[in-house]
Amino acid sequence: MSPLQKRLQYLLSVLSLLVLIAAAAVSYGWWVMRGSLAQLDGEVRLAGLSAPVRIERDALGEPTITGATRADIACATGFVHAQDRFFQMDLLRRSGAGELSEIFGGAAVDFDKARRLHGFRRLAEKVVALATPVERAALHAYTEGVNAGLAALPKIPWEYLVLRTPPQPWREEDSILCVYAMWFDLQDWHGSFEQSNSALRQAFGQAALNFLNPPGNSWDAALDGSTLASAPLPPLRFAPAAARQPTAALAEPAPKLVLGSNSFAVAGRHTATGAALLANDMHLGFNVPHIWYRAALAWSDDAGPHRIDGVTLPGAPFIVVGSNGRVAWGFTDAYIDTTDVILAETDSIGQIQYRTPHGWTDIEDRNEVIKVKNGEPVPFTARWTEWGPIIAGPDDGRYLVLRWVAHDSESTNLHLMEMETARTTAEAVDIMHRAGIPHENALLADADGAVAWTIANRVPRRVGYDGRLPVSWAYGDRRWDGWLRPEEVPVIRPADGLLWSGNNRAVGGEALAKLGDSGYDEGARAGQIRDDLRTLVASGRKITPADLLAVQLDDRAKFLERWKDFLLATLTDEAAAKKNSRGELRELVRQWDGHAGTSSAAYRIVRAFRSHVTERALAPFREKTEGYYENFRLGRLRSEDALWQLVHEKPARLLNPANASWDALLLAAADDVLADADQAGLPLRRFTWGARNTLAMQHPFSRFLPGPLAALLNLPATPLSGDSDMPMVQNPRHGQSERMVVSPGHETEAIFHMPGGQSGHLLSPYYRAGHDAWLRGEPTPLRPGPAQHVLTLKP
Repeated sequence: MSPLQKRLQYLLSVLSLLVLIAAAAVSYGWWVMRGSLAQLDGEVRLAGLSAPVRIERDALGEPTITGATRADIACATGFVHAQDRFFQMDLLRRSGAGELSEIFGGAAVDFDKARRLHGFRRLAEKVVALATPVERAALHAYTEGVNAGLAALPKIPWEYLVLRTPPQPWREEDSILCVYAMWFDLQDWHGSFEQSNSALRQAFGQAALNFLNPPGNSWDAALDGSTLASAPLPPLRFAPAAARQPTAALAEPAPKLVLGSNSFAVAGRHTATGAALLANDMHLGFNVPHIWYRAALAWSDDAGPHRIDGVTLPGAPFIVVGSNGRVAWGFTDAYIDTTDVILAETDSIGQIQYRTPHGWTDIEDRNEVIKVKNGEPVPFTARWTEWGPIIAGPDDGRYLVLRWVAHDSESTNLHLMEMETARTTAEAVDIMHRAGIPHENALLADADGAVAWTIANRVPRRVGYDGRLPVSWAYGDRRWDGWLRPEEVPVIRPADGLLWSGNNRAVGGEALAKLGDSGYDEGARAGQIRDDLRTLVASGRKITPADLLAVQLDDRAKFLERWKDFLLATLTDEAAAKKNSRGELRELVRQWDGHAGTSSAAYRIVRAFRSHVTERALAPFREKTEGYYENFRLGRLRSEDALWQLVHEKPARLLNPANASWDALLLAAADDVLADADQAGLPLRRFTWGARNTLAMQHPFSRFLPGPLAALLNLPATPLSGDSDMPMVQNPRHGQSERMVVSPGHETEAIFHMPGGQSGHLLSPYYRAGHDAWLRGEPTPLRPGPAQHVLTLKP
């Protein structure tokens, strides 16, 4: 054998050995990961049960949990949550408490500091102590079930093997922390709304604030029919630029992010069954595993048999939205005013006291230690006043303090569990007024055909101010004076039998004054839902679940129709003659079918044009206001009416000085769209909405794992129809987290689908099960199908 042949043989032997080692490593990893798969069949002994519990799973992995008591159901729910989603539950509780550094290390310390400021770990313990006996029993049983489910896995969940950190046992207060994590997601805990308003007023005056961020606008779709007049142009004049420079093209704006939801209902007189019909799609972040966990719960008590179909939040023992056979309920984020920024005057020497109506009071320092994986503990001090934590300052002798409903232990509870046995919308309204969840528009529908809307959770009673701007509480003339009585909270039972909600202003007048405003949506989305419902009623035929699913999938861009016409008017023959690409742009826009479809270049063009006009026209307002509040964002303003007025009246005194004229500004915005396409490396015809609006539903580990592994963990990057200002809300990382349509008593005809799957385990057959139905908008059933696996939990 020649030397070359020997070297080749040696190299081949080494390569073979490496392949064997790699194969062995993959096999070992696969074997270890399989050890943390949920048990689907057989029997498990579980202490604390009063009787056996049967867990049937259908083809999508959705469990039907049948037991003797509600506590037994809670125990079994905890068991399946832990086996399918424990890591997600762990992230939720740690997010609510500010304890992510314990598993992720120093990279999470700043995140934890922001959360620790609010002290929800100690508050959660108070909430548990205040729970009713029934709630406490369910919470205790759920906790026992979680820990039993975790212990029953042959191997710890695979995520902890990657992190090289053992999972910690579940505690009763951890379920409350999961609810607090949702408070963070759904409410303005930074006080941004009021700080933005204050900065805008400081920069340009009250008239500019009224103009750019009014309490309402022409797009409002209030349930009570109320309207609010638009404000006139503010008495301002922008100074002309000393030397005007050519304006650079602006980057394509990111999708608008509105954390909220759609929900709508029709009374029984309009439906095919005579029972009311409810639709709900909650808009939240797209993550792997997905936020919701489908379940059907069934048990009996002295009141008879109970069955609830819906979704749960892993970490909590109750159904979040669903139907109990008599009443169905759904939510949208209410955007009522539940936070206030208080100007707290501090002493000029030590800044250790602040002024209150009863004199100078010491600031309370709450000292904590943040544990850090592979690092030294980090001391942290939260400074508190009697009204809440200090969030900024001192500046000009004043701190900014946050008063937030969530800081009261009585504002969070498990009363939503009572919806599982509600019989009528009247009962449901009463429950919602006591339910301790982040404030939601609660839409209710019952088997007798009635529908109702109200606000979930208690509402603060403001005295002396409207809550749109920071104020001082030092003298007692401005304050919260307890809470509205339940009978004072608005309730709507519509005469026409139609309800709709899209995070818009729901009421006006005295009712709006009670609820306040923390940044309602423009109203275009809710108005389109309202119009869709009225069209269905006007058709004269009875409404079915499929009809309401079609509304949820409505991707017509009604909000941008006038902007299409405006862009075409901007792209005159003269303008097109000066640049050939403008002519191509115009021709594509002329062909638009009015939808935010994945293949539509026209939708993306019109949308980008409006966004660029917004940035160019309002840049002088933004630039100066950011000097007063660095987190000021134009996208948070309800500014559509103001923008439309500016670009049509074209007042020279309010022209961005960087532009020679309003016409030049508009053409520059059109050219920005051409630059967007160049930057994307796409010809205009391929500059489609789907190329930009592509699903990015990712596992948190995909950020640091190798590419092939990350690709396995993430959901496919699929182009999505829809956008923020229409019923079909879909953006790459945020949108319709589920679609549900249900008529109480007719759950076998109900529709449900959601992105992702039931299991958080990559090797589970339920990791992606059901995802394609959500992508395609298929009317798959809410109620679980035939059992494919049966697990029995025995005492």
